[in-house]
Amino acid sequence: MTQIESPKVVKKKLFSPIWLLPIVALALGAWLGIKSIKESGIEIQIHFPSATGIDVGKTLVKYQGLTVGKVKDIGIDEDLKGVNVKVMMDYRAKPFLNKETLFWLVTPKASITGVEGLDALFSGNYIAIQPGKGNAATFFEAERQPPPMQIGTEGVMIELTADKLGSLDVGSPVFFRQIPVGSVVSYRLDGNARVIISAFIQEQYARLVKKNSHFWNVSGVKVDASLAGIKVNTESLASILAGGVSFSSDDKAPAAQNGDSFALYDSETSALGGIEVSLTMNDGNAIDKGTRIVYRGITIGTLQSKQLTATGVTAVAKFEPEYANLLTSDGLFWLEGADISLSGIKNPERLLTGSVINFLPGTNANTALPSSFALQESAPDLLKAKKRQLTITSTENMGLTAGAEVRYKQLPIGQVLAVRLTKDLSAVEYQLELQPEFASLVSSDSYFIPESALSIDASLDGVSVKTRDMATLTKGAVSLIPGTSDTPLAANTRLSLFSSIDEAKQFFARQQRLYFTLTSVDGADVSQGSPIYYKKMQIGSVESVNWQSKTEDFAIKIAIDKQFQPLVQKPKVFWRNSAVDVSASLAGIDVAVAPLQGALKGSISLGLLDSSATEPNAALKLYESKQLALAQAQAIKLTLPASAKLAAKAAIRYQGHQVGEVTQVKLNADLATLTATAYLYGDYAEHFSRSDTEYHMVDAQISLAGIKAPETLITGPYIGVLPGKSNQKASQFQAKLVESSYANVAEDALKFTLEDSNLGSMKVGTPIFFRGIKIGQIDGYSLSSQGNSVLMQAHIEPQYSHLVNQSSQFWDASGIKVDVGIFSGAQIEAGSLETLLAGGINVATKETTQAGNRLSQGAVIKLQHKAQSEWQEWAPAQ
Repeated sequence: MTQIESPKVVKKKLFSPIWLLPIVALALGAWLGIKSIKESGIEIQIHFPSATGIDVGKTLVKYQGLTVGKVKDIGIDEDLKGVNVKVMMDYRAKPFLNKETLFWLVTPKASITGVEGLDALFSGNYIAIQPGKGNAATFFEAERQPPPMQIGTEGVMIELTADKLGSLDVGSPVFFRQIPVGSVVSYRLDGNARVIISAFIQEQYARLVKKNSHFWNVSGVKVDASLAGIKVNTESLASILAGGVSFSSDDKAPAAQNGDSFALYDSETSALGGIEVSLTMNDGNAIDKGTRIVYRGITIGTLQSKQLTATGVTAVAKFEPEYANLLTSDGLFWLEGADISLSGIKNPERLLTGSVINFLPGTNANTALPSSFALQESAPDLLKAKKRQLTITSTENMGLTAGAEVRYKQLPIGQVLAVRLTKDLSAVEYQLELQPEFASLVSSDSYFIPESALSIDASLDGVSVKTRDMATLTKGAVSLIPGTSDTPLAANTRLSLFSSIDEAKQFFARQQRLYFTLTSVDGADVSQGSPIYYKKMQIGSVESVNWQSKTEDFAIKIAIDKQFQPLVQKPKVFWRNSAVDVSASLAGIDVAVAPLQGALKGSISLGLLDSSATEPNAALKLYESKQLALAQAQAIKLTLPASAKLAAKAAIRYQGHQVGEVTQVKLNADLATLTATAYLYGDYAEHFSRSDTEYHMVDAQISLAGIKAPETLITGPYIGVLPGKSNQKASQFQAKLVESSYANVAEDALKFTLEDSNLGSMKVGTPIFFRGIKIGQIDGYSLSSQGNSVLMQAHIEPQYSHLVNQSSQFWDASGIKVDVGIFSGAQIEAGSLETLLAGGINVATKETTQAGNRLSQGAVIKLQHKAQSEWQEWAPAQ
């Protein structure tokens, strides 16, 4: 029998090696997953103004030449102001993606200063990154320009300030001793006052920039041309093309740090040393930037700039360091150019190089310098304090200009400093300066006369010709005529310049004359030199005629020879003379012709008054005629509507008696009014020059009742006047076309108003009858304020005022009234012939006039159109 082996029990293992394979695979898969997720990259978004030069999948992001990202997508932003570029960044760039990190697009750019982004020319445009600080960020705003200083760049960044950029640009080189050591990396405006330029100095040269370094512009070519030659100065060819900056360095000064600011000067001379001074002047003519400052022919400085101020022009000048010790507080500056005269040309080289500023050092070396110096227009006069200053005047310029010589016996003793008008523009004023040794020649009665370059004196004895030098021809000259008085000339006294010695003698002769001023409403047809007569003998002349704006009249200054002084001390009047005076009457025609001189220039006559009422020194008037003068007429002015038919010579009458006359009528500028100049005879002026005096036109009025003022049909209209009662006087009045309603009515007359629906045949002068007797009349009429009725101003004569009272009835008695009826027949009612032709008003009174029923002044009564039969039967005893 087969022996059955007992089964062998094998203990099972807890972990089989076969399971290591899936575990390893799982661990490797997890590690690869984690690594894939970690290295998958970081997505960021950059905002650019445009997508020009950026391609999806092609444009890379680089840092120091190493690719750290790639453009993934491009989209337009929501406000359509740019594009949003999605970039997938390398996961290793995460520490650098912070808020201050900068991105910008690098493209090839060629300029005079060189080529930027040359690597992009071969590899294509790319986005550059400059890491920054701050919190982590995923959205960035791209820079328009590369940042001036990039991370990893060694050197020093400084700022230069200037008034303007000039020819500098990004990339312009910075030189030190003509070796390029840096470049301009950017520029910007600081407000509107200056430009800030950022410059980068390379690492190996950064130690050369010190805290006290001076920078200056070396752009372009500087040319200095003069008669001595032409000097051309330039830093390098690069500075000519692209501009440039140079600077100085001081070994003992500390080195500059990043961000230090320096001023950028226009030139090396401006930048290095020297003393700046301020020059003030009225204007900046003949000077400009670069004008030389000269002392004894040597240039010691230059003008740096000039600018306009509220009081003139201010210029900044700089002295060169080696001449700075010449500048003192009392130093003098003056402008000097080429001097061209008949004797030749002084400093001809300045015709090409321009004017220079001359300098004269002072003596106050230890005194502090003032804030500014005055730039004088001419060389200073060191003897000015000892010279004699004079002012002379003449009625017109005698051909003199500034610089003209002042002579005595043909020897120069001074010069004319200035020629100008007087403040009131009435004369020409000359400022003279005499040399000290000739100041004693001037006395209180000295005067001056101009000299002529050519003088010709022709007479029966022959012709004499005198000539002067060329200076007299070009600038003129003036001669001093010393006086005979021993009295020295007082300070600020003005002397006279006469056209000739004869005119001077006439002037001094006029000093012995008596002067009066006449007032006239017009120029009186006289002028300077017009003669003045007394009984046809000339006793004086007119000195001047001036219009006075305040009083709107003329002041005529006259001079009477001193020998006639007893004559003018008496009561006197003056009147103008006519060239021809014609007097016609039944006895014949008398024609008086004025003397030839008076006929041509106008003349004035003097008359004496018998009365002693006029004071000798009272204000004098110039009358229109001898008649007005002898009557002591008073001038007045009347204003009338332009429709007034008034002419010169029209009379002014009061109740038919002439009390004055009109001398002139003119249309005013407004074309709506007239102004009449008139005179009131002296005897009547007191009554008719009161402020409430009434003036009115009087003209013929023809009607069925007759003719009013028939004399005006022959003589023309005249002015009527009613005296006033006021104590105030007046010389100007408003004249009316018609006289006022109650102008000629007695004061104690009964004045009242009649009211009717229309005027009808009523007019001024229509009579008022009581039982056929005229007891009053209509004095005027007007519309009521409402315009629905006519108001007629009327009066009853004082002796008849008791015939009317409140019971009186007034009716229209004008014309013929016809009443026709079928059964009653025709009834014709007519008043007198006068009422038929001119109209009239009847009045009847019912009751006896008593204190209780009297008609008050100004009462308004209705005017009836037709009388009732009972009215005519009223007959109360009055």
